[in-house]
Amino acid sequence: MKFSRVQICGLLIFILYLVCFFGLISSTYLNLFEKLVPIHLLAVFVLILISHSHKNQEFWKFIVTTYIAGFVIELLGVHTGVIFGNYTYGYTLGFKLAEIPVIIGVNWILMIYSTGVFIKEFNIRSRMLRSIVGAGILTIVDFFIEPVAVRHDYWSWADFDIPIQNSLAWFVFSFIMLFMFYNLRFKKTNPVGSILFVVQALFFLALNIALG
Repeated sequence: MKFSRVQICGLLIFILYLVCFFGLISSTYLNLFEKLVPIHLLAVFVLILISHSHKNQEFWKFIVTTYIAGFVIELLGVHTGVIFGNYTYGYTLGFKLAEIPVIIGVNWILMIYSTGVFIKEFNIRSRMLRSIVGAGILTIVDFFIEPVAVRHDYWSWADFDIPIQNSLAWFVFSFIMLFMFYNLRFKKTNPVGSILFVVQALFFLALNIALG
């Protein structure tokens, strides 16, 4: 049986998150898998690039702009505390530049891309409405990301308090980036992107349940 490029990439993403899930709930291999988080994100990013067909100039504009915007918003967020609230990054996300993990821009690309592709499948005509729905869903997903991120030292909050402004900032920034995503002229259909969205959401939901 011959598998397509999309099927292989989708299967690999599923396997990566499944292995990562069991690694993060394992007392034996926990430290190893926490160190592997940046490599995991980079591997998923490569699979998205491989699976996305027709990578034109607008597609690369999305990739570069989202990376820079994601890094800059985190830079301003950490050093001012006025965007997401008072938080600092730990060591799990790897090498930092100005106290911000360089992989964080890649993480924003994966979240915006997968959400944008997933919402596109529902055939909502209005780009504005698509962006609002996507930003809302992504903000809900962050609700499940936060406890996992804090527990595994992705980042930490001052006084362990996650402010409401974090959710508001997530929604606004996600909306802006998704609106850009839908307005740039490149192919928005990629089953692997939708698989990533579902698998990533289930991954954080399952970790919340498993870790209590």
